[in-house]
Amino acid sequence: MQDGDTKKLATDIFNTSLNAVSPYESVKLHADRIYACYRNEKFNRLVAIGFGKAAYPMVKALEDNFGNLIYERIIITKYGHSTSQESEVRSQKSKIKVFEAGHPVPDENGLKGTGEVLNLLRDADENTLIVCLISGGGSALLVAPYDSISLDEKQKITQLLLMTGADIYELNTVRKHISKVKGGRLAEIAYPAKVISLILSDVIGDRLDVIASGPTSPDPTTFHDALAALEKYKLIDKSPQSILDVFNKGLKGSIPETPKENNVIFSNIENIIIGNNKIALEAARQKAEEIGFQAEIISSELTGEARVVGTWLAKKAIEIKGSSPICIISGGETTVTVKGNGIGGRNMELALSFAVEIDGVDGITLISAGTDGTDGPTDAAGAIVDGETVKKATMLGLDPEEYLNNNDSYNFFKKIDELFITGPTGTNVMDVQIVVIE
Repeated sequence: MQDGDTKKLATDIFNTSLNAVSPYESVKLHADRIYACYRNEKFNRLVAIGFGKAAYPMVKALEDNFGNLIYERIIITKYGHSTSQESEVRSQKSKIKVFEAGHPVPDENGLKGTGEVLNLLRDADENTLIVCLISGGGSALLVAPYDSISLDEKQKITQLLLMTGADIYELNTVRKHISKVKGGRLAEIAYPAKVISLILSDVIGDRLDVIASGPTSPDPTTFHDALAALEKYKLIDKSPQSILDVFNKGLKGSIPETPKENNVIFSNIENIIIGNNKIALEAARQKAEEIGFQAEIISSELTGEARVVGTWLAKKAIEIKGSSPICIISGGETTVTVKGNGIGGRNMELALSFAVEIDGVDGITLISAGTDGTDGPTDAAGAIVDGETVKKATMLGLDPEEYLNNNDSYNFFKKIDELFITGPTGTNVMDVQIVVIE
């Protein structure tokens, strides 16, 4: 293994994982295929729409390859995510119409941007090729609730589900059944145009119906499933009546279900996964081995309570610590059931529970971070900890357990200078954990 600070080595490995899932480069690899489709099938109009945290570099890759051949290009992305370092370099003379909007809770800007997308798609016909660039965060950013449901009510149900620790499958099942664009309904609006969706996955298992709530893919979930998610988390009494009314009408058949497999609207749709967590983890593994570690990917599907996963991961690191340098790599998307009133995110909560478990153990360093550069409602991607973290906090009079119980991991790490801050990365393939064991 090369000499060097273990935190720097862990950071280098993490950054390598990000580079492997560059949205710009991933889309660029498919440019020839799109051009061939446009020419061979004799389309007379090419449009590009993007929604999600990686929307800008994804659409920019198309613009840089096709230029004025693109009739119109629109994106909806999270605030601050249209000026990443990668996109800055290529931003001269861009004609992309950008809408920055709220995430994870939708807002008026998302509503406005979605209206522009819908106007563009409604004008599409069988001579139109639509390239749809989809990335994580699209569920909140592409927002068009049923006419009977207000934006405030959609915001409320989103916040309720997030606070209870509902996973992405449950959250998006509800979202799909109160939306005019999710769960295949965007494909319904675009029909009979040809749609090629290039998708950067932020979902375990790369389920097309879950990524950004599957706007261009068949939806296997039902109104019954959506209502069951609310019942599971005891949210029926807290949910807006308008949403319950939609679900009940759906159960009775007076509102049509989301489009299912074999529906004619999907006959002209191609959904292509161009990047995911597994690609990022494999790049990290290769980088770790180049540095001199024995490297292993232990999971790309971490789920469950963040603090429980953090403890499990720490015990595993302690268990395998030996005479040779080891790097264990994992990814996925944990959840946090909010019980306190602090500020934090799943990666910081995972890292804090990890730090508590390895307190006093030398030679173990962890980075847990979101590949999009944000963790919860904060400016940090996650945190970077080692066996000295708890000692450092204790010397400042901080009680790690108290911060954990208050879901206040952000302020804990801010006070001891162990936040991991990258800024918006321009990509989004869930979370990555890098554990360096000397």
